[in-house]
Order: sequence, then C-alpha cells, then structure tokens
Amino acid sequence: MAHWLESLAISTWIRDSPSLWAFPMFLFVHTLGMSIVAGGNAMIDCALLGLWPSEAPIRPLERLYPVMWWAFGFNTVTGIGLLIADASTKGKNPDFWVKMALVLAGVRVMVLMRKRVFRHAWLDVQPVTRHMKALAWASLICWFGAICAGRLIAYVGPVAGID
Repeated sequence: MAHWLESLAISTWIRDSPSLWAFPMFLFVHTLGMSIVAGGNAMIDCALLGLWPSEAPIRPLERLYPVMWWAFGFNTVTGIGLLIADASTKGKNPDFWVKMALVLAGVRVMVLMRKRVFRHAWLDVQPVTRHMKALAWASLICWFGAICAGRLIAYVGPVAGID
C-alpha cells in the first residue's frame, strides 16, 4: 500500500519536483498551520492556567476556534501530501505514530475544552476550575508532544530511500 501511495502522480510531484510549490510549500503550510493550531491552543491553555492578565476576559479567546479549525484543515491536507510522498518510510517510523496519537488526543481535548469550558456563562466571573486547568495541561502536553514527535521524524527511525 505504501509503495502504491508513493507511486501516485501527486506523491511523485511533491517528493521529486524542484518547484517551490511542491515539497517546500507543503512543508511551509504544514508548519504554519501547526503554529496556528498549537499556538492558539497554547494561548487558551495559558489563560486558563492563570498566565493571562487578571483583568482580561478569557471568553473572547473562543473566537480562535474557527481559525484553529481552518489551520487544522490545511494541516490535514498538507500532512497527507507529506505522508504519501514518503509513505513507506513514515509508516515504519514510531515517531510518526506517536505524533498522530498526540494530534488525535490534542484535537479531542480541543473539542472537549470548547464544550466544557466556554459553555460556562461564569467563565470570566468565577475562578477557573481544576477540571478546566487539567484540560489546559492535557492540551499543552498533546500539542508540545506532537510538535516534538513531528520534528523527530526527520532524525529518528528509518531514512527515506534506504530500506
């Protein structure tokens, strides 16, 4: 299956084209999307953990969710492109699977946080609960871990072109 994915025209173009619109652009957009998703979540997490001016409300940060979802969509498309360009190598790399698990967990926490934190009308009036802080810590761990695992894919595990 991996070799079939790598033989697709789009995979070959992403992997082998000298064009800046191929691998470099996929990698750039993937990095940009990751910074928006992880950065937006980190901003919300830090606010919930008290690393936010006490007079500044937290509720307006909910407006970040549509932007984070758009960025996650771009990450999904570019991530699939980067994966299929080198599927046989990435499929064998444990760091890739750790990254995927952490991204899925991070998305789950992101959904839970929006449902369980921002639904409270008293969010900016009463102290943040332990449960909200636990979600914030879980989010930080997931996104930090996903970024670290994603970077390690390039340096640990199988190397492209060497079986």
